[in-house]
Order: sequence, then C-alpha cells, then structure tokens
Amino acid sequence: MRMLRAAGGSLLLILTGIVGLLGVILSITIILLPLGIPLLWLAKKLFRTSMALFLPRAVRHPAEELGKKTGLGATGTADSVDSMGESVKRIRKRAGKLSGKAGDQLAHKVGRKDRSILGRLKRAV
Repeated sequence: MRMLRAAGGSLLLILTGIVGLLGVILSITIILLPLGIPLLWLAKKLFRTSMALFLPRAVRHPAEELGKKTGLGATGTADSVDSMGESVKRIRKRAGKLSGKAGDQLAHKVGRKDRSILGRLKRAV
C-alpha cells in the first residue's frame, strides 16, 4: 500500500510540474494571464496533495491517530470538558445560595441595635 501511494504521489508530482510550467508560460503573456494564474493555483493544490501522499497517516491526521491509540481522542476530551463545565455551573449555583444565606444572616445581625458607644452616638444624631 505504501509503494502504491508513493507511486501515485510521484505521478501527481510530475503532473504538478507540467501544470505549473504551463501556468508560468501562460502568465508571461499579458493576454493569457487570466488562464495562467488559475493554473498556478491548481499546481499549488496538486503539489500539496502529492506531498500528502508521501506522508504517513499519523502525520497527516495526528488527532485521529491519537484517538485510535487512546480510545478517546479529541471527541472524548471535548465531552469531558463539557461535563466539567456543567459541574462548575452547579458549584457556582450552590455557592451563590450559600453566600445568600450568609448575607441574610449578616444583615440580620447588623440589623440589631449597636450597643456600643458609637452606635449610641449614631442613634442620637
């Protein structure tokens, strides 16, 4: 399989060279410039594809290969992050309720008359 992909990549690389050379020749003439530029873009894409055929799958798709090795991959990681986000929301909600109770208790205590000297002066004024 590896030899077949290398042979395909080699043929595609040769085709890329021909298309690129044709694009350069057409781009030299002003009249055929609109045909030369798209051929150069096509040669660039073909070159990228031919080089990808030479690379092993683990280099082309590292996240998918990691997923195959670990069993979870990127999707499992995303699911775990989402579940952590939900638990953080629950903790925040509980903390808000607790802080609300503490705030009510504090307001109740502060609402009592201040029996210190400063408190008496404030009430007198």
